[in-house]
Amino acid sequence: MSDLSLYLVTDTALCGARGVLATVIDAVAGGITTVQVRDKTASDDAVLRLLLQVADAVGTRATVIVNDRVDVYLRALAEGAAVHGLHVGQGDEAVARVRDRVGPDAIVGITANSPAEFDRVFAQAAGTVDYLGVGVIRATSTKPDHPPVLGVPGFAALARTSALPCVAIGGIGLPDVWPLRQAGAAGVAVVSAVCAAPDARAAARALHREWTR
Repeated sequence: MSDLSLYLVTDTALCGARGVLATVIDAVAGGITTVQVRDKTASDDAVLRLLLQVADAVGTRATVIVNDRVDVYLRALAEGAAVHGLHVGQGDEAVARVRDRVGPDAIVGITANSPAEFDRVFAQAAGTVDYLGVGVIRATSTKPDHPPVLGVPGFAALARTSALPCVAIGGIGLPDVWPLRQAGAAGVAVVSAVCAAPDARAAARALHREWTR
């Protein structure tokens, strides 16, 4: 399994004039270990172009995942890009179908935010899902329709029930990183903390310092 410890989810709007690609390059240089390319409003072709650019720029220094777009993932693989898998939400294509389409070697993550959603994941055949994205930890403007806030204690309670790695997500700031690691997080996923930071590399370095302390 790849290193999920410092997990960046890209946001085109928050990256602003700097752009997603430059933000990712700086973030990986600062210590980000996994990058999820996410843009819900862009076309498949636009996401594919960005995914190929990110994969080429990152090389072997980080795991590259795409959000939701199974067809984009498969097209990127066909072009020889070093993309490693994808992440799906509860409302996206059924995760069992995703696994059938992408094969056994792809990393497949799924969002799960409640005991009922955990139960549905664990009802899948072994090997269907590789990790869970669990949140939200704090209220966040990057996902206005987010589920109820868990906080660190709520995350810890869910993570204790999981045999799969749990990556915390949703409104995570620097002070949350070490408590979440202590609470059993396999990683912390951030959006604004890096994409909206004036210096993405410095922001990633700060996250890395907290995670490794």
